[in-house]
Amino acid sequence: MTNVKGMTKQSVIRYIVTSLQRIYGSTTQRFNDLTWRSRSSLSARGAFTLIELIVVVTVIVILTGLVLSTVGYVQKKAARSRAETEIAAMAAALESYKADNGIYAFNSATNTLDARTNIDPSSYPSASLLLYEQLAGDSAHNRQPSGKSYFTFKPKMLYPDDQTQNVQYIRDPFGNSYGYSTAGNPQANPTPAGTPGYNPTFDLWSTAGVAPSPTPAPPTKQQDLWIKNW
Repeated sequence: MTNVKGMTKQSVIRYIVTSLQRIYGSTTQRFNDLTWRSRSSLSARGAFTLIELIVVVTVIVILTGLVLSTVGYVQKKAARSRAETEIAAMAAALESYKADNGIYAFNSATNTLDARTNIDPSSYPSASLLLYEQLAGDSAHNRQPSGKSYFTFKPKMLYPDDQTQNVQYIRDPFGNSYGYSTAGNPQANPTPAGTPGYNPTFDLWSTAGVAPSPTPAPPTKQQDLWIKNW
């Protein structure tokens, strides 16, 4: 379905560009002709030329809208694809971590963060930082691993961008912190309040740039729009 839509937009854009070139050439020729005519002739032909110019401007506006919508769609699709890849890679690294340590990385922040109720990514950095620390082997958060590393983080995955500053959280392609929770893991969190989380191992997700409010209309939940491991 995506490919069909893509081909349609490309065909429309090619058609509009061709038409725009034809109209521009015709309008330019008419304008050059008008410069050699008498003043009365210029007035007589000016109205038609003005209409042509209005058409050209309208076509440019339509073309710009199509290009911008296509670029935005491509960028969003690329960001989602990258987030899916990063989540899968970090999840695999967590399995290696568990194989060595007998338990998934956790602390009070990961046990408190609940993907069912915490939909605002501004509350994720503490848990995300713990994930970075344990997978990168960087207990000082200074981007210089001193322990065993299970995952190599690319600079663009870490916030802030300034490589001389300490890491604050793992950043998703949409500019927000990834969410990481062990609230539903009975080994890491044996006495939870209620029934938190989605997985009995760990929850790892990106909110995909979706604003925490307003909440989508039922039956869609905020979490349905996320990129996640459940």
